[in-house]
Amino acid sequence: MTSILSRQFAGLPDRSSSRSGSETASITSLKELVSQLYREQIKIQDLLVSLGYALRSLDNLNQFLELIPLIASRVTDTNGGVLFLLKPNGVLHLQQLYCEDGHLSASIRKGLEWVVHQFQLQNDTTPHSHHWSTELDQQMMSYWGDDLQTLGVAVVVGNQERGRLYIFSHTDSDSWTKNQKKLMQLVADQTAVAIANQELHRELQRRERLDRELEIGAEIQRKLLPRHCPHIKGLDLAARCQTANRVGGDYYDFIPANYDQWNGQDREQPIPLEHRCWSITIGDVMGKGVPAGLIMTMLRGMLRAEVLNGHTPERILQHLNHVMYGDLNNSNRFVTLFYSNYNPQTHTLFYSNAAHHPPLLWRAKTQGVDRLDTQGMLIGLDANTHYTSAHVQLEVGDTVMYYTDGITDAISPSGSRFEEGNLMREFQRSCGSLASSQEILDDLFAKVQQFTGCNHHDQDDITLIVFRITG
Repeated sequence: MTSILSRQFAGLPDRSSSRSGSETASITSLKELVSQLYREQIKIQDLLVSLGYALRSLDNLNQFLELIPLIASRVTDTNGGVLFLLKPNGVLHLQQLYCEDGHLSASIRKGLEWVVHQFQLQNDTTPHSHHWSTELDQQMMSYWGDDLQTLGVAVVVGNQERGRLYIFSHTDSDSWTKNQKKLMQLVADQTAVAIANQELHRELQRRERLDRELEIGAEIQRKLLPRHCPHIKGLDLAARCQTANRVGGDYYDFIPANYDQWNGQDREQPIPLEHRCWSITIGDVMGKGVPAGLIMTMLRGMLRAEVLNGHTPERILQHLNHVMYGDLNNSNRFVTLFYSNYNPQTHTLFYSNAAHHPPLLWRAKTQGVDRLDTQGMLIGLDANTHYTSAHVQLEVGDTVMYYTDGITDAISPSGSRFEEGNLMREFQRSCGSLASSQEILDDLFAKVQQFTGCNHHDQDDITLIVFRITG
């Protein structure tokens, strides 16, 4: 029986052997596919790692952008790539082209240049809209049609679309895979990071240059302001200017005169320094920073020239307003200025005010505080304004303080202002209890610092001049 069955099945195919061979071929094909996918994944990773390395190491943005179409094409396994950038002035620029087929590169570039030309013609009369990339896509499709399959993604820098990255293929493909789109967007994002880094680097360089220029400006201004208070006979004098920024708009000066101002007579020989009359002045340019500093510098030069001419205080302010009106009016800035002449022989202070905060006078005999003020408008506000002058006779022990509005406008953590009334009380207290002008000045600065708080930065420049009659 066994031999009969054996003879019957001997002629049939061995299905077990056939099934085993088919499974072996399938497993081999699967292994090859997995191996191919693994190699492709490793290639993509290497390309992206190379792109990241280039982003870190290349200082030249153009060198980095040259790699973008090549990397985009390689990671998506397409025939080429192209990068467009939209310049800030609205001009579309063909930044870089990569084409795997060198023979087709020239014709593709010619087509891309036509696309750019048509795009610019269309947008010369119509400003670039937020959907300019859609317009570019349409131009690409209109030129190549079905001859070239393209996929574009946005290069977005700071929520603004600044470029467009494309890959293209000659194969008939109706759609692109999700993986290709993700890889494209990854390359485009790296491109955006490179552009943002370059712009940040340029901004830092610009700020560094500005910082150096501000430092130079601050140094020049420090040299223009008095380094030390002069020694004036019978006067104990102290002054300080504390700027909110490195370059400020506050101004003060002490200018000696070589003539007898009070008798109106010129002298052939210079008057000894200890007998000279002195100009003591303080001013404030509206605003802060470099523009205010420039106007302050101009004011200083003009004022010193006027002092040398020997005019009275009101005439000096009249001339300054007339000369500076045009420049100040064009810049929409104005200047407050208190100008005074002090005669050490008679202890007389002649003064005129152009809308500056009136200086405070503490009388030693009465322990009271008065304000020194005259009528007059801001310099630069009205070309035809007139100024008046006055004078005061000072006695031994009397103390005068000139100040800018930075001290009265100082703000506390609760939002209240220091104000003039508080300044008058503190000045009266300091004059009655402290012996020297420097001590009074330091005490007032300390009170303002205490009022505003230790962590508070000055909102405006603060300048104080304090002098006391000693004999």
